[in-house]
Amino acid sequence: IQGIIAKLPYILSLNVDAIWLSPFFTTPLKDFGYDVSDYKNVDSRFGSLSDFDELVRLAHENGLKVIIDQVYAHTSDKHPWFQESRLDRENPKNDWFIWADAKADGSAPNNWLSIFGGQAWRWEARRAQYYMHTFVPEQPHLNFHCPAVRAALLDVLRFWLQRKVDGFRLDTVNFYYHDAKLRNNPPLSEGLGLGLLASNGFNPYAFQRHLYDKNRPEMLSFLEDMREIMDEYGDITTIGEVGDDQIGLEIISKYTCTSKEHRPRLHTCYGFDFLQHKFSVEHFKHTLEKFIALAQGKSWICWSFSNHDVMRSLSRWGAIVFDDLQKNEETKLAFKQGEFSKLILALLASIQGMICIYQGEELGLAEAEVAPQDMQDPFGIYFYPEYKGRDGCRTPFPWNSKQQHVGFSKAKKTWLPSYLPHAKHAGDAQEKNENSVLHFTRQFLAWRKNRACLKTGDMQVLRAAAKVLVLRRKLHEEKIDCIFNFSSETTVYRHAEHTQELLFEQGLESRQAQDFTLLGFGFIFLA
Repeated sequence: IQGIIAKLPYILSLNVDAIWLSPFFTTPLKDFGYDVSDYKNVDSRFGSLSDFDELVRLAHENGLKVIIDQVYAHTSDKHPWFQESRLDRENPKNDWFIWADAKADGSAPNNWLSIFGGQAWRWEARRAQYYMHTFVPEQPHLNFHCPAVRAALLDVLRFWLQRKVDGFRLDTVNFYYHDAKLRNNPPLSEGLGLGLLASNGFNPYAFQRHLYDKNRPEMLSFLEDMREIMDEYGDITTIGEVGDDQIGLEIISKYTCTSKEHRPRLHTCYGFDFLQHKFSVEHFKHTLEKFIALAQGKSWICWSFSNHDVMRSLSRWGAIVFDDLQKNEETKLAFKQGEFSKLILALLASIQGMICIYQGEELGLAEAEVAPQDMQDPFGIYFYPEYKGRDGCRTPFPWNSKQQHVGFSKAKKTWLPSYLPHAKHAGDAQEKNENSVLHFTRQFLAWRKNRACLKTGDMQVLRAAAKVLVLRRKLHEEKIDCIFNFSSETTVYRHAEHTQELLFEQGLESRQAQDFTLLGFGFIFLA
């Protein structure tokens, strides 16, 4: 936390509005801190509660908001709640977690699976029952059908609100409730697609339709209870992570819908629609138009192209768009990657909704390579080598290009090793280059701050053809057309309307009347 405090000037220089902190609570660190053993304390590896209070104070003094992760679907198996619950079937917390008897043959209660591999049940001999875990076995799932559990978690929410946080990112928000009857999930029907987790067929979790272990209708009333508490504290926001790449947009529209028929729910959610290995004009058109139809002006969304759970977008999408470049064209490739990184940032910041920029995107970082012996992610360890896990996007941030450890740690060995190829893209190196992705990020986000149309305006997909995507943002009488060249090659785009003003451009080679010649990954904004 003190490291974050030291880097606040850098964060402020990016012209962002808030920072989102991944879990810093007391944890055995079995899953990157998403296994919480004390919801109301800071793990000593990261600092103290006084350090956190100082961070919030300094951020607020500089006009920066602080959003923190909340992990409510499960705890660590070291949490006192679970330690008590597992003792027997009579203790006060006996129903705080999802316990179930074995079948007559001793096997698990149903066919539910863990995302991290195998069944979602582990045997506890003291109770002679199974408990459910959606992720690693050390993350037992809380029972939201228990009123005391819901009350305890709402108390945690109040604890951090009283410490003046500005909002919450709610981990796996659609996983909270389970089917009380423990019914089996049916197989996934054709047409829904296997989704992100079924890449190369390595993960059987993706072969079920998850009707009963998540996305339960009981969730809606709990979201309304959460919102009621947050509304007591003024300008607070919530970002729900919807972990479902099959029907994520449908869930998001329900969780964030504003209408007279129910109490307010979450402010916004994000899904995995743009966190997959899909980069095409057609995919963007389909996803954005689907959300517009579902939202109907009553729902707000948060978009991200990278985060701590997926391969960095430059590598994930670069494998698709750089096929036309030969490996021996390293100089050309490096230039194209920089231009592509700028396109990604501009595209993200042009879509209707809230946006999250994952640390390193403002530098145009590619995925790091982590040796098997250095891996920390249980997801990757379980499925290696078919899937290398999430360590490659979690290596230390490259602040300094001249140190062996490019991050700010002085330790001889960090949790994950620094990825030395990142050094040439380090913050100090990009500060000296006016054409760097870092300088572009600052410039573009500063320009966007003064464009209300891009922040809160309506959105329409005007064109999606010939590798050119055109979005129209409109707010009252103001409109901005955002034109993006998805190709690495020069493209001529003819604007259908006579335009009066070119507002912003990157990679515009020439203009003649309504014809705009865009270099590879170039883009323009027209009034």
